Amino acid sequence: MARIYPDGWEALANGASPSLVRLLDTLRRLGEALPDDWAVFHGVHWQHGADGQALFGAVDLALVAPSGACVLIEQRTGFLRESAEGLLRGSAAQAVNVAHHLGRAVAVLREKLARVASDASVTGLLFLPDYRVRQPQTAGLDPALIIDADQREALVARVLTLDAGVAADAVRHAAVSAFLADELSLTPDVGAAADASRALYTRLSGGLTEWARRLEMSPHLLRVVGTAGSGKTQLALAVYRDALAAGRRPLYVCFNRPLADHVAALVPAGGEVASFHQLCVNVLRSTGLSPDLRQPDAFARVVVAFAAMAIPPEWVFDEIIIDEGQDFEPGWRDAVMRLVRPGARAWWLEDPMQNLYAKPAADTAGWVTLRSETNYRSPRAIVDMLNRLMPAELRQVPGSPIAGDAVSLEQYADREGLVERTRRALTQAIGLGFERSQIALLSFHGRERSALVGLDRLGPIPLRHFTGRYDLLGMPEFSAGDVLCETVYRFKGQSAPCVILSEVDFAALDDAALRKFFVGATRATMKLFVVASDSAAQALIQKGISNDA
Repeated sequence: MARIYPDGWEALANGASPSLVRLLDTLRRLGEALPDDWAVFHGVHWQHGADGQALFGAVDLALVAPSGACVLIEQRTGFLRESAEGLLRGSAAQAVNVAHHLGRAVAVLREKLARVASDASVTGLLFLPDYRVRQPQTAGLDPALIIDADQREALVARVLTLDAGVAADAVRHAAVSAFLADELSLTPDVGAAADASRALYTRLSGGLTEWARRLEMSPHLLRVVGTAGSGKTQLALAVYRDALAAGRRPLYVCFNRPLADHVAALVPAGGEVASFHQLCVNVLRSTGLSPDLRQPDAFARVVVAFAAMAIPPEWVFDEIIIDEGQDFEPGWRDAVMRLVRPGARAWWLEDPMQNLYAKPAADTAGWVTLRSETNYRSPRAIVDMLNRLMPAELRQVPGSPIAGDAVSLEQYADREGLVERTRRALTQAIGLGFERSQIALLSFHGRERSALVGLDRLGPIPLRHFTGRYDLLGMPEFSAGDVLCETVYRFKGQSAPCVILSEVDFAALDDAALRKFFVGATRATMKLFVVASDSAAQALIQKGISNDA
């Protein structure tokens, strides 16, 4: 099997355009059929300067034979037009001569390749899997280099004949491969990959959103027990929008204020979004009460007052969504359910593994339960790593087709080592191509114990953190840093392409430590760095977790 660069291409097939699906099929076919001493590059782009003009073009695939010869494949699906000028695609006003396009690609690549391997050959093949060329002599390209619909099954054989009888040259092969990977910048665009990963997660986890909303019951009391990455937040957003579209007034309540702020920024106006304590305060204030939140037990007092008060009519809703149910005290749900209009629909979303506050399970008598153990958000490398730590009954089912990079584990002995190892992980993340806005630095500790959350910068990189203040619209204010620094507790319910989970410190991987580690690790959608104390790192290593996890 040939080596394919860059990897991760399989995930692109989900939701891709028909032409891209066809190209990926060809890529898969070549990868499976060519011997392992061939290399296949996809998405090759180049820039060539000539007479002050910049010419841009793209070939679909570039193959490197064992001899170091390079074969460019231009694939064109659909119908073409044959004319005296050659094979044309596109409308008459914007026709492109595909043979000239391929010929220009060969010439440009041959010129650039001469700098590193002057004796390497470059050949262009035109692959037309849907079209039969009627007049190959006027196509503008050597007919032997055209593989049309009548010959499409011979693609691999034709490629192999181009290097048949030529001695293998490992040095030239390596030079040409390095040129394609480095000189032509054939590396994954992490930003684009992050966008693709997010879109892919949305599509895959949409099954929970789709089927949960199709269930019918009376009364409508649906409890969804879903693991991290199963699509609970997507479901909550869809239910909220459904209610507004149907003329119903929705209420979304969760435990974490940052999650409430996050959801509030995503939903249209017309309903109410709040954390539980936020909701209690807002309802009390609407009746003229002014709870003093400066008191040590202020929030406990607020909850008692809210549970005992009569509900004003303006605080009655047609649809209620309770998220992070595992973090609710048993009496909180009943207090919130007093805001439900008779005949209203209620949704309870929870993940027992994310119960970081050791809250007892709520009484679910009378509720219909729907379970999902599949994590569509996290790469398989992260899910596999977590499953090594989890009891069998709590393990996740990996649902993402993205394999992902190995989890990177760093360990420290003291505060100085913690800061240095975290700074190094941040530098490595940026070096991998992640934008600073795509990185979340999470502390395993709360704000009071964290040595990182209070820092203004880490090395030369300014950190962005919650200031503790809110603007006039009630939205949180953050410092002006580049990389978000938060605690695991506050970031629960959110995610980032790259997560640096730092200050991981425990003597033994007990239930509480495992839950917190699980929450932090499942925030990453692409890459996870773990910066752990010596004791925590050894506990993880004993479970089989290392840099090659």
